[in-house]
Amino acid sequence: MDIKTVGIIGAGIMGSGIGQVMALAGFEVVLMDVRDEFLDKGLGNIKKGLDKMIEKGKITPGEKENIIARVHKTTRIEDMAKADFVIEAVSETEELKLDIFKRLDAICRKDVILSSNTSSISITRLASATRRPDKVIGMHFMNPAPVIQLVEIIKGQNTSDETLLIVKNLAEKLGKINVESKDSPGFIVNRILMPLINEAVFAFMEGVASAEGIDKAMTLGTNQPIGPLALADLIGLDTVLSIMESIYKETRDPRHSPCPLLKKYVDAGNLGRKTGKGFYNYQ
Repeated sequence: MDIKTVGIIGAGIMGSGIGQVMALAGFEVVLMDVRDEFLDKGLGNIKKGLDKMIEKGKITPGEKENIIARVHKTTRIEDMAKADFVIEAVSETEELKLDIFKRLDAICRKDVILSSNTSSISITRLASATRRPDKVIGMHFMNPAPVIQLVEIIKGQNTSDETLLIVKNLAEKLGKINVESKDSPGFIVNRILMPLINEAVFAFMEGVASAEGIDKAMTLGTNQPIGPLALADLIGLDTVLSIMESIYKETRDPRHSPCPLLKKYVDAGNLGRKTGKGFYNYQ
């Protein structure tokens, strides 16, 4: 399959990050979101990411302009008809994703693979909204997508081996290392990471230590590059909560039941770095 144009649904942190990765690799990118201001912010994120690459000597200013020129903004999901491959990267809401896959199935060519950047939602369930379950797959980039090498690839119940091979080859073209996961709640990374973050929130709620103390203990004591509470702020506490709730809904395992304090932070609108305040103050 010859992939030249990649469609991305969602211009948030993940969608724009994936867009940067795709455009940098030479693909034309159709970046779609529901409002122009979301698209402008997403393109701004891409420009900032490329500026950092210029500072590190990885690309030139001229190459930056060429990369940006490959990113085409749209508020019309119908423009996904131009895409040879689609990645859905909207918020972790199952109903929204199901609706998008249903619409994409009607818009895109029959040979086009529809992938999801979901962190935890069943690929088999998303595929059920389409008439091409053999061409639906999970392609889960990590945040920040331009930096972290890993891509989880998740094969649904009816995903074909051909689709799996195409997506693995695509990941390699992007310079990513892929790991295949079964279609299991949370896949690999979040099944392990979310209980860790959740336990850190419980420790903070119970007064075991300050946020700084918990993160310092985990970074120095376990050689992690970032502490669990700072990482939660980076991911977005609303996203963390959505992932935990999705995994808990599927498993009913108490290990995945979200800490009440996490819910309070989300209810208060303190979502981490993107709102300026979470477990830490970024204002």
